[in-house]
Amino acid sequence: MLVVAAVVADHVSLDYYVLTPGVAQPVAPLVHVPKQRAHRVRGSVLLTDVYLTRVTALGYLYDSVRSNAQILPAAAVLGPATPASQLVAQGYLEMEQSQSAAKAAALTRLGYHVSVRDIGVVVFAVVPGSPAADVLSVGQVVTSVEGHRTLDACAFARSLASRHAGALVHLTVERSHANAHAELVPGPSVRETVRLGRWPSSVPHPAPTPLCPGSGWHGQGFLGVEAETQPVFRLPFRVGLRTTSIGGPSAGLAMTLGIINTLWDGNLTGGRTVAATGTITPTGAVGEVGGVPEKTVAVERAGATVFFVPAAQVGTARSKAPPSLRVYGVSSLAQVLADLRHLGGSVPPTPPRRGS
Repeated sequence: MLVVAAVVADHVSLDYYVLTPGVAQPVAPLVHVPKQRAHRVRGSVLLTDVYLTRVTALGYLYDSVRSNAQILPAAAVLGPATPASQLVAQGYLEMEQSQSAAKAAALTRLGYHVSVRDIGVVVFAVVPGSPAADVLSVGQVVTSVEGHRTLDACAFARSLASRHAGALVHLTVERSHANAHAELVPGPSVRETVRLGRWPSSVPHPAPTPLCPGSGWHGQGFLGVEAETQPVFRLPFRVGLRTTSIGGPSAGLAMTLGIINTLWDGNLTGGRTVAATGTITPTGAVGEVGGVPEKTVAVERAGATVFFVPAAQVGTARSKAPPSLRVYGVSSLAQVLADLRHLGGSVPPTPPRRGS
């Protein structure tokens, strides 16, 4: 009976997830640039991830006493409207967006011109049972509403602001998706018709955005998607990043450093093994991430001696770091490069301002 109970408990998922240390791996093998632009890399830049697993009834007690495990309520991982079934697809989409931002940030810092244009709004989440659930999925791009182009999230919000519950809305949708290599795979463009519903009490109303007049909730009908502007960057030459089965945006900073290291002179770290975690924007701002304690354990196990983390999370990382691992809190790519220069790394000069 005990064996049967254990087997059953191992198949009963609770409303929790557990974070545990993942793998810290070198970025250099993931970076692909034209041969004539690549340099031999000395030292190493590591990206790191965590394992995210649904907690079972059997595993809860074990996970709760593990020193390097963090149990989180499902709502803290999924948010108010995302079902667990969309979590993997969201992770790959976030990695695709993170890779694009890393390429733009790295090449801009190296003095190359990088242009950008918005192509529509990408679906990040679909509320189960909503009007959108039958026609939209994570990774698809909505390019127009009622024939009017929706190149960014502001245009998308405005296009729905005056349409009430019961209204039929015609969408143009590119049936793209993000795959396990964090590539946004294009698909055919199709026309879809959706009847808006009443706004459910379980879903928060959209907040107004100062830079988007007319945004927010004005009694409009409910579509049931969380959508974000999808930019496309035009690079001066091809830069590839080949990750496999890694989701989320937290490798952005590490990938940016890896690209710079490959395209600069290969000695950005001064021969050290350096790890980094943090989101990155195309302009080089570093943002907070999840799982910093577990990532600190992973990079120490991988032999890193320097770890860059978002400034607000430096205390958390240091609480897990041994004396052999120096932790730096940073808020920008420029700050990371200044720290690497101080540590003996070879850092590219700051490019001149365009137009000066």
